[in-house]
Amino acid sequence: MKLSKELRAFEQRIGHKFDRPELLMRAVTHASVSSTTREDNQRLEFLGDRVLGLVMATALLEHDRKASEGQLAPRFNALVRKETCAEVARDIDLGAVLKLGRSEMLSGGRRKQALLGDAMEAVIAAVYKDAGFEAAQALIIRLWKDKVASVETDARDPKTSLQEWAQARGQKPPSYVEVTRSGPDHAPIFTIAARLDTGAEAQATAGSKRQAEQAAAQALLAQLDAS
Repeated sequence: MKLSKELRAFEQRIGHKFDRPELLMRAVTHASVSSTTREDNQRLEFLGDRVLGLVMATALLEHDRKASEGQLAPRFNALVRKETCAEVARDIDLGAVLKLGRSEMLSGGRRKQALLGDAMEAVIAAVYKDAGFEAAQALIIRLWKDKVASVETDARDPKTSLQEWAQARGQKPPSYVEVTRSGPDHAPIFTIAARLDTGAEAQATAGSKRQAEQAAAQALLAQLDAS
C-alpha cells in the first residue's frame, strides 16, 4: 500500500516509518467512513490505550523514584486522559490526516477532542503492531516527554480538588450550571458556573461542557485560595 504525501509527512512528524502502512491508514480512519473494505480505528484505539498506560506508568516510576502510589496515580491519570491525548494529537497535527465521513467533516471532526484523543491512541497501537513495544514506547516518550517532566505533584483534575475542598469543610459538593450556550450546533460554546453552597461562584467558557466545568472549578479554586 502506498501512502499519500500527507501521511508520509505525518510519518516524519512522529518519527516512525511504517513497514505495514495499512496500519497507519487504519489508525487515521474514523468509524464514519469505515466499510466492509476499510477498517476503522476503534480496535486500535482499545489497544493503544493499554500500551500508553503501561509506558506512562513505567515513565512515572523512573521519573520520580521516591513518589508514593498516592502521588503517582493522579499524575498518571493526567497524562493518559483523553484531553492530554488530544493535546498531543494537536501537537503533531493528527487532525489534518484523519479520514472522516461527510457528517464528521461538516461538524468539525478534525478539531473534536474525543475524536483526536481516540485517534492518538490508535496511532500508538499502529506503531506497536508495526514495530513492537520498544518502538511504541519510544514514540510515546518522545511525544509526552515534556508533559511527564512537568506534570504537577498533585495532578488531580480541578473538579475533584474542588469537591474535596468542600467536603473537608463540611459543605455540599459543588454544582455546575450551564449559564449560556452559543455558536452553531456542530461547534457549541458553553459557559458554565461552578457554585458552592456558600454562594462562592466562578464561571468559565470552553468548547465542551467538561472543559468548561474543569476551567470553572479551577477558577473557583484560585478564588478560594486568594481569599
